[in-house]
Amino acid sequence: MTMNIRLATREDVSEIVRLLADDDLGKKREQYEDPLPKAYYSAFEAIDSDRNNLLIVAEIGDNIVGCLQLTYITYLTYQGGKRALIEGVRIDSKYRGKGVGKIMLNWAIAKSKEDGCHLVQLTTDKKRPEALEFYKQLGFVPSHEGLKLFLE
Repeated sequence: MTMNIRLATREDVSEIVRLLADDDLGKKREQYEDPLPKAYYSAFEAIDSDRNNLLIVAEIGDNIVGCLQLTYITYLTYQGGKRALIEGVRIDSKYRGKGVGKIMLNWAIAKSKEDGCHLVQLTTDKKRPEALEFYKQLGFVPSHEGLKLFLE
């Protein structure tokens, strides 16, 4: 399986939203329709113009089979350190369990290290226990308790 990982383009937004909506949780919060709501394109433009954000897609042939967002956060702790946050990891349901996620995550970890990060962090919904196990297999440890406050 030959896979290409690259920065997403505006033309990829529809396929990325398709991936985001391709599970039980995503179906409840995404609007994968034609045409896509303009908010997705506005979000893409904001991400694409921010040097601390990378939106990545994985391709096999002409098909986008995975995506993730890598965000760099510079902060004062760790002596002015920088960490990477991985979000929005999705793999096409036809390709789950075939190594696509592992390749993408290893790429993101290597890119984070190359760009000067000392730590990579991510969260996963507690309703996705298989994702938690997958991340543990890659070396992530559940060292912190994460909390979220939805502002809706």
